[in-house]
Parts: sequence; C-alpha cells; structure tokens
Amino acid sequence: MKAEEFLEKYTLGVRDFSGIDLGEANLSGAKLSGVNLSQANLSVVNLSGANLNNANLRFTKLNVARLSGAHLIHADLKGASLNVANLIRADLSRAILRKATLIRAELIRADLSRADLIQANLKNADLREATLRQANLRQANLTEATLKGGLLTGANLEQAILNNADLSRTDLSGANLRDAELRQANLSRANLSGANLSGANLRWVDLTGANLRWADLTGAKLSGANLTGANLTNTNLTNTTLVHANLTQAKFIKAEWVGADLTGATLTGAKLYATSRYGLKTDGIVCEWVDLSPTGDSSIIQYFTPEDVHEFFNATSPTIRIIVDKPLDHEANFAAAGAYYQIAQQYRQLIQPPCIEIDRRRTVFTFRLDNDEALLPTACIGILPFTDAKNTHNNLLVSVEMMKSEDTSNDGSIPFHRIQKFNQLLEEALEHADKIKQMKKILALVAKLNFFQAPTQTILTNSSSHNLIIYEHPNFGKRLMHRSDVTDASYDEVIKFTPFSVSKVIDFIKGFHFIG
Repeated sequence: MKAEEFLEKYTLGVRDFSGIDLGEANLSGAKLSGVNLSQANLSVVNLSGANLNNANLRFTKLNVARLSGAHLIHADLKGASLNVANLIRADLSRAILRKATLIRAELIRADLSRADLIQANLKNADLREATLRQANLRQANLTEATLKGGLLTGANLEQAILNNADLSRTDLSGANLRDAELRQANLSRANLSGANLSGANLRWVDLTGANLRWADLTGAKLSGANLTGANLTNTNLTNTTLVHANLTQAKFIKAEWVGADLTGATLTGAKLYATSRYGLKTDGIVCEWVDLSPTGDSSIIQYFTPEDVHEFFNATSPTIRIIVDKPLDHEANFAAAGAYYQIAQQYRQLIQPPCIEIDRRRTVFTFRLDNDEALLPTACIGILPFTDAKNTHNNLLVSVEMMKSEDTSNDGSIPFHRIQKFNQLLEEALEHADKIKQMKKILALVAKLNFFQAPTQTILTNSSSHNLIIYEHPNFGKRLMHRSDVTDASYDEVIKFTPFSVSKVIDFIKGFHFIG
C-alpha cells in the first residue's frame, strides 16, 4: 500500500493496518496515534517527527527506519525489529519494547523513561544522553552499546549484558544491576550511588572517578578493575573479589568489606577512615601509604614497608567476650536486649549489640570492633549489666596504670601519647558508665535477675590475635562443683584470683594496630 492511500484511510477512521507493507514510505510528521501496525513491514520508512503515541507496533519490521523526533509514548513495540533504525530524540516513554531488536539503532537523546525493554537486543546501539529513568532493561543485551551521559536513575538492569559498553558519565544512581555482566565496560565518572551491583561481573571494568557511595557490591567480581579515585564511602563490599584491582586513592570511608579478596590489589593512597581492616585476603597487596583522616584530606597518613602492609591488613577483628557462667533464659535475654538498647542511647560508640552464643552451661556476649583502641572503653560499657562491672572497671584502670609505670616491660614501643589516649578514652567511658548507673531505670530489671549476678570472665582479643583476660571472677567455672564443706559465699576466700602481670598488658598493647 502506498503512503497516500494509507494516510487517507487513517483520516477516514481506519486504525487496523496489521500486516501492511509500507516499506520505504515517507510518513514524516504523520499523526498516527492509536494506529495498529502490528506485524507490518515498515523497513526503511521515514517516520521522522511522526506521532505514534499508543500505537500497536508489535513484531513490526522497522529496520533502517527513520524515527528521529518521533513520538511513541505508550506505544507497544514488543518483538519489533528496529535494526539500524534512527530514533534520535524519539519519545518512547512507557513504550513496550520487550524482546524488540534494536541492533545498532540510533537512540541519541531519546526518551525511554519507564519503557519496557525486557530482553531487548540493543547490541551496538547508540544511546548517548538518552533518558531511561526507571526503564526495565532486565536481561537486555547492551553489548558494546553507547550510553555515555545517559540518565538511568532507578532503571532495572538486572542480569543485563553490558560487556564493553560505554557508560562513562552515566547516571545510574539507584539502578538495579544485580548479576549484570559488565566485563570491560567503561564506567568512568559514572554515578552509581545507591546502585545494586551485588553479584555483578565487573572484571576489568573502568570505574575511575566513579561515585559508588552506598552502593551494594556484595559478592561482585572486580578482578582487574580500575577504581582509581573512585568514591566507595559507605559501600558494601562484603565478599567482593578485587584481585589485582587498582584502588589507588579510592575512598573507602566507612565501607564494609569483610571477606573481600584483595590479592595483588594496589591500595596506595586509599582513604580508609573507619573502615575495617580485618577479615581480608591481602596476599601480594601493593600499598605504600594510606589516608586515615576522617574526611580523606590526607591529614593523617600512614606509610608502610612491604612487611608492614600484611600486619595492617590482617585477618583478626578486635573483640570483647563477656563469658557468663550461666545459660541465658528468655527473661534474661529480654532484659539484656533492653539494657543494651538503653546503654547505646547514652553511649553512641556502642554501635552494634553483642552476638550471643548459648550452651547448656555458659553464655558468651561478643562485641566486634573496628579498631584496637576501642577495646578498653567498650569493655567498660559492655560489662555494665553485670554485677561484676565494678571489679572489671577496677581491672581496666589497673591495666592503664601498669602502662604508665616505669616497669622495664615497656621498652618504649608504646609511646607516652598512646598511653595518655588510652587513659582519656577509659576515663570518658567510666564517666558514661557512672551516668548510666545513676539512671536506675536502665539497669533496674537486670539487677533483679540471677543471670546478671553470675560469675563472669571478660577476654579482650586484639587485631594481632593476642588475648588478655581483663577480669575473671574467683568463682568462674566452679558453679557445678559439688562440695558440701564450702558454701558459695566462702569461695571468695578459698579461691584467690591472680591479677594479670605488667608484661602481659604491655605485650597485649604492643599487638595493637594504631590509627594515626
């Protein structure tokens, strides 16, 4: 059918033209909203500036068609073939392009907001500066496509194939890229803040200067990736593979990366304030210095020798274990949860509640910390619900006093300013502890329960895997002894507790990895 006849019928009210052959027709500027062109042949047709809003273009052949400036809002293009089509500045917002073929299509500055592009083939397509806000590109093929400067905020790209695609300076904030294939893609200067990249394949990808703040990269594969100068503040990198990745001067402030594989990675100049340095694989890591300043302004620099690096990035998380010589029951569990919640409101450094392990005889409360220097003050606060708090506090004070002493065990490897800092942190924690104890409602319930009066043992473990028993009740471990001649009240006299020695305290502190 010729273009003139087609347009005349449309003017007379005919809308169903399914299967029509309009190959090479000139329909530029035509107003064809609501037309049914399903399974039609529109190859090499000129539809520049045409209005095809709400049109049915299912399985239509639009190969090499010209649709620049066309309006296709809400158009149904499911299964359509648009190979090498010209869709420059076309309005395809909310269009249905599911399984459509758009190989080498020109979609420069096209509007595809909320478009359905599930399983669409956009291989080698040109989508420069295109708008794909909240578009659904799940399992779409965008291999070697160009999306430079595009807007894909909130787009769904789950399991999409973007190998060798150009996504430089693209806005992918809040996008879903879960399990997507992005091998050797260019994401330099891209905005991926808040994006979900968990399980994504990002091997050899270029992420130089990219914004990955608050992104989820759990289990992602970034071997050989270039993240020079990238911003990964508050990013989740748990169990992420970063083998031989270039992380030079990347910002990892408050990032979570326990279980990450950094084998052979380059971390020189990385910004690591408040980032855990534990639970990492670091064989062959290259790192001359890191920035430990709160804002990443290089005001706190730590330099390394090749031997120092492995010690800095080690595999042990500093922990406090409070072992209670009694199994936890439901009432005590409820009371402990309430007490630690209230304590955390007063002492903000207690960021996370303890992990609890229970067996038939004992209960273990474990606090995991980000740095060694928090061990003493956090132990001071963590023990508060228990009757043994007073004695534990005394021992913590004794340990600091031991460091101040002239004992030869301190050979100068613990500088005096470090000891002063320990003393300051502990005194501040004790002041908080006194205020918390004065607020009787916080500890009122635990004071009534036998569980919190049971003997305890408090063990500190530093980042070098050295332990220090900071306090052990004289009756600890004796609860099940069957002795008719000795009452519980007399155990304090029968069993004498031997306090730790100066050398043990000094050796324990020597195993700290200091910040700054």
